[in-house]
Amino acid sequence: MSVGQITLSSVTKKYGDTVAVDDVSLQIEGGEFFSLLGPSGCGKTTTLRIIGGFVHPNTGDVYINNELMHETPPYRRPVNTVFQNYALFPHKNVAQNIAFGLQMKKLPKDEIANAVERSLDLIQLSGYGERKPNELSGGERQRVALARALINEPSILLLDEPLSALDQKLRKQMQLELKALQRKVGITFVYVTHDQGEAMALSDRIAVMNEGKILQIGTPTEIYEIPQNRFVADFIGTSNFLKGTLISTDGDVAIVMSDTEPSFKFVCTYNTNFPMGKHVTIAVRPERFVISTELNPDIPNCLHGTIQDESYLGTTVQYTVQTDFPSPIIVNQQWRSVNHSQNNEVSEKTDKHHIQRYQQGDAVYLQWFPENAILLGTDTG
Repeated sequence: MSVGQITLSSVTKKYGDTVAVDDVSLQIEGGEFFSLLGPSGCGKTTTLRIIGGFVHPNTGDVYINNELMHETPPYRRPVNTVFQNYALFPHKNVAQNIAFGLQMKKLPKDEIANAVERSLDLIQLSGYGERKPNELSGGERQRVALARALINEPSILLLDEPLSALDQKLRKQMQLELKALQRKVGITFVYVTHDQGEAMALSDRIAVMNEGKILQIGTPTEIYEIPQNRFVADFIGTSNFLKGTLISTDGDVAIVMSDTEPSFKFVCTYNTNFPMGKHVTIAVRPERFVISTELNPDIPNCLHGTIQDESYLGTTVQYTVQTDFPSPIIVNQQWRSVNHSQNNEVSEKTDKHHIQRYQQGDAVYLQWFPENAILLGTDTG
């Protein structure tokens, strides 16, 4: 299978007065697992359908493998699509569903049969060829839909929320299988999802979309660690937002004065071109806080508060802390429980690393290092 490169140049799609895709430009490299991520109605599925040729843009150009696709219909593009509902033929068995594309090409029967067997082996469903779709689990039907799309050896596979109908446990399992399958076949996957965790787990790169625009493109690490605006910081994972005014900078260090009364000075990394006096937002991820009943003088940023609620989440404990800021602060603390009934050497070693767990009503300090404070504008886009 050949890999497929995709380029969108200033692509816009309107439906009446509604702008579904707004001046989108991006390049997807051959062999990449690339995700379009955003809330419902953000334009991600329309973008996918423009790549596939099912929707024609009002303006802009689409290139696949450096060839302009203006006059190329979907069936002539080196692209296949896996839809949300799988779209399997209920009256055909698994083998017949997978073979459908090759039958339309009128290939010899023995060649089709061999290709179907290879496809069944690829999706780990050897021996399932005679079964009907209604005899399969949701995960198995999803694999058959993938095999049917891949058997034509496209350069690009478009996937429109293919795991959304699965329960959470099966969805996690299928994420692993889908990523392994993409690495095995080596072609370009363009994946549409509204699930942040799914995009982070699967993707080489992610384009975060909202209101028809691409707000940021980057690796999962870049999107999470260095969001470029408040929408991305809020949509990917969880962030705490502290509003203030930029009052001074010194090299790569910025000082922000909070908008609260009493006011607080916060130190953060300065990696923007914001002018002095600009109203800004500091974003701090829940796991970046150091929570303690004692103040650490080596950490410059600090808020004092009271535990409102605590939730045990297995590997972490999540606290809701009320401080002088209007909105409660969410803090995640790594947690390792200790079995105190085992009075042995292993237990003693574990006790040394035991982390204090706080209860509702406890007074605590929340501290964080400057490099863990993301400086953003006040807008959401």
